[in-house]
Amino acid sequence: MTEYANFIGGEWVDAEGGETFETYNPAAPDEAVATYPESGVSETDAAVAAAVDAGEAWGDTPGPERGRVLSRASALLADRKEDITDHLVREEGKTRPEAGGEVQRAIDIFDYYGAKARDLGGVVKGSSGRNTTLRTKNEPVGVAGLITPWNYPVAIPAWKIAPALAAGNAAVIKPATLAPGCTHEIAEALAEAGLPEGVLNVVTGPGSEVGDRLASHPDVDAVSFTGSTAVGNAVRDAAAEDGKRVQLEMGGKNPTVVSDTADVAEAAEIVAAGAFGVTGQACTACSRAIVYEDAYDDFVEAVVDAAEAIEPAPGLGDSDMGPQVSESELDATLDYVDVGRTEATIETGGNALAHEGHFVEPTVFSDVAPDARIAQEEIFGPVLSVIPVSGYEEALDVANGVDYGLSASIVTEDHSEANRFVDDIEAGVVKINEKTTGVELHVPFGGMKASSSETYREQGDAGLDFYTISKTVYDNY
Repeated sequence: MTEYANFIGGEWVDAEGGETFETYNPAAPDEAVATYPESGVSETDAAVAAAVDAGEAWGDTPGPERGRVLSRASALLADRKEDITDHLVREEGKTRPEAGGEVQRAIDIFDYYGAKARDLGGVVKGSSGRNTTLRTKNEPVGVAGLITPWNYPVAIPAWKIAPALAAGNAAVIKPATLAPGCTHEIAEALAEAGLPEGVLNVVTGPGSEVGDRLASHPDVDAVSFTGSTAVGNAVRDAAAEDGKRVQLEMGGKNPTVVSDTADVAEAAEIVAAGAFGVTGQACTACSRAIVYEDAYDDFVEAVVDAAEAIEPAPGLGDSDMGPQVSESELDATLDYVDVGRTEATIETGGNALAHEGHFVEPTVFSDVAPDARIAQEEIFGPVLSVIPVSGYEEALDVANGVDYGLSASIVTEDHSEANRFVDDIEAGVVKINEKTTGVELHVPFGGMKASSSETYREQGDAGLDFYTISKTVYDNY
């Protein structure tokens, strides 16, 4: 079992009282994976103080020099990819191919922002006055508080840490207690790559202690949060009291519309990949297939076949789908399956499996009403609701008829219909003939409505905007 410590001011330190907590393998819940400090307000305060002390010098470091640190960290993560992948599988439960892809995403993110750090000086504009230069100057926001979830325990910390550091900020990150280990691996790589002490700090512990303190700490200038909508709204309220910059990415109830022009077999494959990949534990997972009546029966049959072909098993073996991350997440999914049995027709799945771990069958409900709970509420498990509609207008109404607006897709051979969908759908990520999950790192990511604060996007150039403040300089020479 691995023992981790907090990373504060460049040192690995335990919680003041010595308290710890353990993480467990969701595929074998009796197997402890790692121990971590159970920290609270005092450790969070120490981490913020370290970030404040280190922030000015890091912000004054030239962008190319900051970028070289991130690039070296990328290379170190690449050297350790296999070990980090194994840890991710054991702590969070993904299949090994899914975990390896996520670790590679983190490697690529640090490589990308290592290069982008060279371009952060600002821009020159033409002045309307003579003998005057007009330019902008980008500066770091200050200290960033980062709060990340368990479902992408290396990719999401990477896409918050990398742009924050590239832009010259110091940061304190609180990873989710179910799977914090990969964040520590990132911190270790950055330290070995030459990141000055105190620029990045990692504190583990409950959200009610560490997360709340980060969101409300007077010396934290910006808070970036990914997680549930309920917790995100509480973070926003705490951060807003003293005017912090806030970025929230939260839940989803993502639709895939299947047109009557679609190839049904292809559509079922796309929907199944979006619904059951990563065990449905993604904010962008497809939980609603909205299907035109002419294609409905054939689609239901095809997507049921796709679900039944999936073999859940421990991620380090030959597995199509891993377990849910914890017993409580499994129980929550099973509770929604019970609700669904009263609202719709269960076509397949819905049962916990007789494995040692937190496994559930991929589940498909048909004849789901748009206002059913299983069609409105985020489930965060491998559960798909199939909803029949008469055509495009009804499909759009159903797709937009939820509180969330993160990711949406349409499967169609009608180019005009596809472009209408891009214009009409209320979602921050829109895909044509693709699954709702999976995003590129160099373009903006974020949602609408209850899925996001709708303030700043993550990833790509947009990911740097949150962590920088622009000055406009008028120089009359």
